Amino acid sequence: MNLDPIVVTGMGVVSPLGVGVETAWTRLIAGRSGVVANTRFDVSAFASTIAGLVPSKADDPDGFDPRDWIEAKDIKKMDWFIQYGIAAATQALAQAGWKPESAAERDATATIVGTGVGGSPLMAQTATTIQERGPGRLSPFTVPAFLANLAAGWISIREGFTGPIGAPVTACAASAQAIGDGMRLIRTGEAEVVVCGGAEGSVDPISIGGFAAARALCTSFNDDPARASRPFDQARAGFVLSEGAAMLVIERLSHARGRGATPLAILSGYGTSADAYHLTAGHPDGIGAQKAMRSALAMAGLAPGEIDYINAHSTSTGVGDAAEIAAIGHVFAGRGQDLPMSATKSSTGHLLGAAGAIEAVFSIMALREGIIPATINLDHPDEAAARFDLVPKVPRRKKLTHVLSNAFGFGGVNASLVFSAVS
Repeated sequence: MNLDPIVVTGMGVVSPLGVGVETAWTRLIAGRSGVVANTRFDVSAFASTIAGLVPSKADDPDGFDPRDWIEAKDIKKMDWFIQYGIAAATQALAQAGWKPESAAERDATATIVGTGVGGSPLMAQTATTIQERGPGRLSPFTVPAFLANLAAGWISIREGFTGPIGAPVTACAASAQAIGDGMRLIRTGEAEVVVCGGAEGSVDPISIGGFAAARALCTSFNDDPARASRPFDQARAGFVLSEGAAMLVIERLSHARGRGATPLAILSGYGTSADAYHLTAGHPDGIGAQKAMRSALAMAGLAPGEIDYINAHSTSTGVGDAAEIAAIGHVFAGRGQDLPMSATKSSTGHLLGAAGAIEAVFSIMALREGIIPATINLDHPDEAAARFDLVPKVPRRKKLTHVLSNAFGFGGVNASLVFSAVS
């Protein structure tokens, strides 16, 4: 197994805070919220009428227009999550300066892109088409437009990457696991470079209605969307469904230096585990989350006291927040206000399968810029969480060396990543 450090050399983002890493980061640090009234479809009959929508370029100069990234003839062949994934991957590859030309380089490039739901908007649209017009009116591109692995497939085909390919479909931990899977491929020598992350585009009637039926979505701030996502706050009332994508390019440090690439951060640790407890709720003591964090720390060769910042998974649900705080309390026993921990979902909402990757990007930017993003909307912290420094409302300058980013999902899946500064 090759233990040469693995570094991040490229990043890309499509998010409710805009398109591009710098745009999303600048707006995050400014305390902006990407949560808005949901105009994607008629929500008049739905309990939750808000969402974290990727802004269109017509409404925001830093918004999304698929024509900036994809040929017009191909746009109709893919659902939103694929479009977002392609845009984020294109950005990450450009920053990394990775465009392999030889067959050997293409064989050594892997593509691992997770998603929580895949193309559910198209699935909903397809069901309507069948009911109203019959199955004969379906496009031959219907199935490949919504399959969960097609974000990875499209990126691989467009770029000519012929190395390993994968698509974790592990709910809200999918993109963190994609990054971890990419790390393993490099360590075992199966790949030299990996494009990894996640994409989600599931703001649709099925997802909004289903999550609301499970009482997971926030329905208390429909008239004030920007205040709806409230991790750690006593007034939290569920998560806000969001969309977008984030990608990393990772490779061995020696490989990056050999081709003149600039390492942005070291991917120093990864851990994953299962709760084996409940379909939608984490273990109250966060047993699986504890294991994931401990495994990530062990791989990184770090003690809990060496972590300078945690980007919490915290989604703004009472059960989920409590389980994560319990887990962090066990793993980081003895630490309290000396451990900064913020929840960037307070600004973005919950990108489901893309959440782990966008929060990895934010963790890397925190390392590089020496700025910890704030937890906005934190007016009255709950008692259990208040033992830690939750970085309320205002970002903080702090030199960071090692940061931990968590991602936990339905089905009891847990994933933690450790990023370290490049010396």
